[in-house]
Amino acid sequence: MQRVKTTQDLELKERLVAVNRVTKVTKGGRTFTFAAIVVVGNEDGIVGYGLGKAGEVAAAMQKATEAAKKNLIQVPVLKGTIPHEQFAKFGGSKVYIQPATHGTGVKAGGAMRAVLESAGVHDVLAKSKGSSNPHNLVKATIQALAELRDARTVAANRGVSLSTVFNG
Repeated sequence: MQRVKTTQDLELKERLVAVNRVTKVTKGGRTFTFAAIVVVGNEDGIVGYGLGKAGEVAAAMQKATEAAKKNLIQVPVLKGTIPHEQFAKFGGSKVYIQPATHGTGVKAGGAMRAVLESAGVHDVLAKSKGSSNPHNLVKATIQALAELRDARTVAANRGVSLSTVFNG
C-alpha cells in the first residue's frame, strides 16, 4: 500500500456513500446526529475514505471529506482496470474484485461502486458477500485496492525485467 503524502495539486472529487441518522433520547427530547461516509478520489489512481459525525448533514459531510483527504492511497490502474483479482475482508464484509475487459464497466454495488469509480477503475467485476454495511464495505474495498500490486513493482522487487518475463 502506498500512501499519498500531499493533497495539493490534486483535483479530488467527493462522493457521498451513506448518511446515518442517530437518535439520542434525553429528558429534553430527541437529539439527532448524523454520520456520513465520503469517498474522495482523482479518478486516476488515488482514493481515500472518511467518516464524519455532526449535528447537521452538511457539517458531517465536511468533516468526512477532510478525514478522507488525510487517508489517501495510490492504486495501480492498468488500462482502466485492476492488474489482478483480489479478495479482502473487513468486519463482516467480504469483497472480491477482478479485472475485466475494456467496455465491461463497473459491475459493483453501491458502496463498492463509489470507491472503484473514485479510484479511476472503469472496467471491473466485483462481488460483496456477508454484511452489506456501507462502513465495512468501503473499508474492505479500500483494503483490497491497497493490496493490489503492479507488475512493474513485482518485477523490480524480484530483480527481473518485464521484457525477459514476456519474451523469454
